[in-house]
Amino acid sequence: MPVNPKTNNIDEVLARLDTIIGDSYKNNDPSGIFAYVYRRTTAQIKQAVQNKEFEDNDGMERFDVLFANKYLEAYDQYKNGTPCAAPWKVAFDACNEKHIILQHILLGMNAHINYDLGISASEFASGNIQGFKHDFMKVNDILNSLTDELQMRLGRVSRLMFLLDWIGKRNDEASINFSMAKARGQAWNFAVNLAVSSEARKQAIRESTALLTAELGQAVRKPPGKFVSFILGLISSFEVKDIRKIIAKLER
Repeated sequence: MPVNPKTNNIDEVLARLDTIIGDSYKNNDPSGIFAYVYRRTTAQIKQAVQNKEFEDNDGMERFDVLFANKYLEAYDQYKNGTPCAAPWKVAFDACNEKHIILQHILLGMNAHINYDLGISASEFASGNIQGFKHDFMKVNDILNSLTDELQMRLGRVSRLMFLLDWIGKRNDEASINFSMAKARGQAWNFAVNLAVSSEARKQAIRESTALLTAELGQAVRKPPGKFVSFILGLISSFEVKDIRKIIAKLER
């Protein structure tokens, strides 16, 4: 597939995500699941920018595009058979395997938030990283507001999701919120660490974070324990399998 140029604004990001989702229909490719969730989040960020909810709304759009281009670049690299960041390779490799819908979402979130986000923030605000903190954290409020919606929509395509709730001994919503808050907190620390480090040190930090994030992705991709594997298999057996139908039900 041809390599697409980087996007320049949020509307172009949304258009690229629509293309990825459309391609996933043709190939029944699970990568379209994360692309849909990411599109929904990006559309919400666009709305927040239009509503002037950030201290620097124009800057937040530029940052959102910079951040999105990390994912779009990794997607293009993987689809063209060229090396991509290790956390993304784990996520995209999983699309060739049998996994539940939530695993595909979490693998994408792991790569994009635990790895891409910190790098993007440090690149965007390296000269004044602390001045960017308010708007960075404001996004947490937006993401948390989408948790109930995501929870409801997942129930349409994954009827036995409650089993993960039972295993975790916490409700699904709290689990998703906690994971998101933890991931974005880690991403902020990663960004600050990069921003205050020398160029040589930055490379070492990025490499170690890529390795750790890929290892976390592997744990999501192949959770340890026969019981958990059995539950995941049971959940999968009752899930919608057609990607077009999954996304249609998530959108409804």
